Amino acid sequence: MGTDDIVEAELTSPATSSSAPASADRIPYSGPLSGPLNKRGVRKSARFNDSALTSPGSTRSSNGDDDSAYVEITLDVRDDSVAVHSVKPAGINGGGTAEDDPDVLLLAKTLEKRPGSFGSNLMRSASSKFRQVSQELRRLASISRRTGARIDRSKSAAAHALKGLKFISKTDGGAGWPAVEKRFDELASAAGLLDKSKFGQCIGIKEAEFANELFDALARRRNITGDTISKAELREFWDQISDQSFDSRLQTFFDMVDKNADGRITEEEVKQIIILSASANKLSKIQEQAEEYARLIMEELDPNGLGYIEIYNLEMLLLEGPSRSVQLSTTTNSKNLSQMLSQNLRPTKEPNPLRRWYQATKYFIEDNWKRVWVMAAWLSICIALFTWKFIQYRNRAVFHVMGYCVCVAKGGAETLKFNMALILLPVCRNTITWIRNKTRLGDVLPFDDNLNFHKVIAVGITIGVGLHAISHLTCDFPRLLHATDAQYGPMKPFFGDKRPDDYWWFVKGTEGWTGVVMVVLMAIAFTLATPWFRRGRIRLPGPLNRLTGFNAFWYSHHLFVIVYALLIIHGIFLYLSHKWYKKTTWMYLAIPMTLYAGERLMRALRSSVRPVKILKVAVYPGNVLTLHMSKPQGFRYRSGQYIFVNCAAVSPFQWHPFSITSAPQDDYVSVHIRTLGDWTRELKNVFSKVCQPPSDGRSGLLRADYDRDGHNSIPNFPRVLIDGPYGAPAQDYKQYEVVLLVGLGIGATPFISIIKDIINNIGQLDSLSPDDLESAQHNMSYNPNRSSSTFNTRRAYFYWVTREQGSFEWFRGVMNDVAEADKNGVIELHNYCTSVYEEGDARSALIAMLQQLNYAKNGVDVVAGTRVKTHFARPNWRSVYKRIALNHREKRVGVFYCGAPVLTKDLRQLAQDFSRKTSTKFEFHKENF
Repeated sequence: MGTDDIVEAELTSPATSSSAPASADRIPYSGPLSGPLNKRGVRKSARFNDSALTSPGSTRSSNGDDDSAYVEITLDVRDDSVAVHSVKPAGINGGGTAEDDPDVLLLAKTLEKRPGSFGSNLMRSASSKFRQVSQELRRLASISRRTGARIDRSKSAAAHALKGLKFISKTDGGAGWPAVEKRFDELASAAGLLDKSKFGQCIGIKEAEFANELFDALARRRNITGDTISKAELREFWDQISDQSFDSRLQTFFDMVDKNADGRITEEEVKQIIILSASANKLSKIQEQAEEYARLIMEELDPNGLGYIEIYNLEMLLLEGPSRSVQLSTTTNSKNLSQMLSQNLRPTKEPNPLRRWYQATKYFIEDNWKRVWVMAAWLSICIALFTWKFIQYRNRAVFHVMGYCVCVAKGGAETLKFNMALILLPVCRNTITWIRNKTRLGDVLPFDDNLNFHKVIAVGITIGVGLHAISHLTCDFPRLLHATDAQYGPMKPFFGDKRPDDYWWFVKGTEGWTGVVMVVLMAIAFTLATPWFRRGRIRLPGPLNRLTGFNAFWYSHHLFVIVYALLIIHGIFLYLSHKWYKKTTWMYLAIPMTLYAGERLMRALRSSVRPVKILKVAVYPGNVLTLHMSKPQGFRYRSGQYIFVNCAAVSPFQWHPFSITSAPQDDYVSVHIRTLGDWTRELKNVFSKVCQPPSDGRSGLLRADYDRDGHNSIPNFPRVLIDGPYGAPAQDYKQYEVVLLVGLGIGATPFISIIKDIINNIGQLDSLSPDDLESAQHNMSYNPNRSSSTFNTRRAYFYWVTREQGSFEWFRGVMNDVAEADKNGVIELHNYCTSVYEEGDARSALIAMLQQLNYAKNGVDVVAGTRVKTHFARPNWRSVYKRIALNHREKRVGVFYCGAPVLTKDLRQLAQDFSRKTSTKFEFHKENF
């Protein structure tokens, strides 16, 4: 080995030294490391022993020097570096090798770092190395104090946890050291030093507070003082935080918590790191309860009341606690999983373009055949009407004066009349609800797309107006004004004996001004109905900004009352048709207008005849208002349906749709309203005035309850009217034996009613006698998947994705009730909080540990405050579909989604992909209001 000097030292921890006898406090020492540190090519060895390796009740070997308790560390000391050469147990005699001891291997791996620069940093580097030796030996001693139980890292849960505690999500490519080095060059000072405040920006961590704590931990380990580091030191920092080994990441995380670097974590340090982690993940409620949660962790990991915990405690918590996702995956049948993995579930591109086009067309028709035939029928009718009028005027005398322009104008007018009548039908909500509930037309008509079809017809109206108005104004009228007397002769019965003098003659006539006013009003209504204006996405200067938002859309749409009146007048005073039976505008409009007017009259009468009483009001985090109202007599609805709500204190004319969140069996009707626009904002303000902070542990930021016994009642609730219920896609969930319910934010509202309804229906089936149950099952099999009133659902998966922790308060009571009542595990509930970093990220590691401990002890999730455990980040939707396809082969699965359009395309595409590649058929439905 060359020139070796041996140093033996016995390290005694403070906890043991205070209680040990004087003889145990000795520190055997055989001499310092001889020779100068800068001696070239010298290899130094030292043997260390921790007195804690010997338990209080045990005895040492007879000679007092048990070599098996020593670890021998060999250092290479050269001119410019001090490096660890090897780490092995002292006194290995044939019975084993260093490779047999994983703890020694871990110590060696931790110590064998690349050599640092000598110069002025030599003493700091050497001190840091020996400090690491001391800390690692203390950790090994702590591990030896465990009651013989070692962590089996081969178990599935441990293997899953070993991937955790990542400080950097990507450590290569654009997110690797080259990118960090580039940012260092941009952020460093002229002296080549990076300030602590810019450390997070440099390495790609957005949370400044978390990055600062990480900086301090890395600096403490290297005895770096001050708030600046060089590029070489940054490289050392980066190598450690990007190290993919679990043990290295665990040590880094431990160092962040261990503020005084004594190898122990106190309750106060645990509290501070809880606050830091909660802040990084935007979990305000956990921040408020940090002291309570810190006490919980100490009770669990420090049962002996020592007042501190050590690194092995965190390791046990991470590796021994199986995550829920691992548990779920291990329950999957291995045979099914193998078959699923053998299938190519991602669509492969067909090399033949003709075959690729054929497959795409085939799949499109299979998935959209209802929409296809309705659109084909509508286009065919429009083309037929246009062609009919075009040919008709092609054979009239007026054609010789005005040419094909009059044919185009009249063809466009005919399609315009048809579409102006048809556009009213998709918004006759009562009629549509009755048809989809009482008939089987829903099998061939896409009632879920009624509003989309309404918008498509509006496009057809725009085209018809353009063809009619442009042809008349730019072609027909100028040709008539410039016609010769001979050409004008046949036109006298239509335009008078005297030829019009100028263009103004056409505009000032009844036919002219009614047409111009209609075009202007329709342009206003169509413009303010676009998403940019209706959703308030566009900002206009000053008072013009009042033209955005739902109010502007609502009132501008009522301009169509004037438009329809002018359309009838315009259709009576025609230039080229004088016989009454040829004036067909009123014929097109009679039935649709009567039907729509009857619907509006029914709404007014029904809402006034069936008043509701406000029973409870609560304002929740995230600007959500919930209203519990009495159920009007005869008011019956199905889960998934919605109602219109009117509050005269806000606006006596506006009605807004909201999903019903109560179940049909409840004795009240409830809605949850999120503040997203001007009307909802004012509604929340009106009700907030009669609310007070809740007491007695009740939920909500503000709350007011009506005492049904008449005591302490609140008479000042604003008057509310409701109208409905109206049909929605989610109401048909009962047709499916398996349903996947996906709610994004406030989009969970229709599914809250559904999961309550499923529990109620399952409970009723369980209470039936065997004969009654057999009869019910016979009825279901006799008429499967036809009537939405028949309950077929036997399994439900509910995924609620929200970005705010406070959102879980909206339905906390419902979630707990469902978890309590669902004894047979019919409903699988999944909450996702996207503000929390994904599982495995160091920023959410302590939250995951805390979640696991609190749920095991109290059965309550720390994020949601319910009995349903919360997942972090966003779901992997492909994995969700895959698991359902595995568990429910040869089944029809109804996929219902309510929320922002951002997920619609992905969920629909996945439903189509898995329907084509597996035996499970997914049918996607999107809520539309």
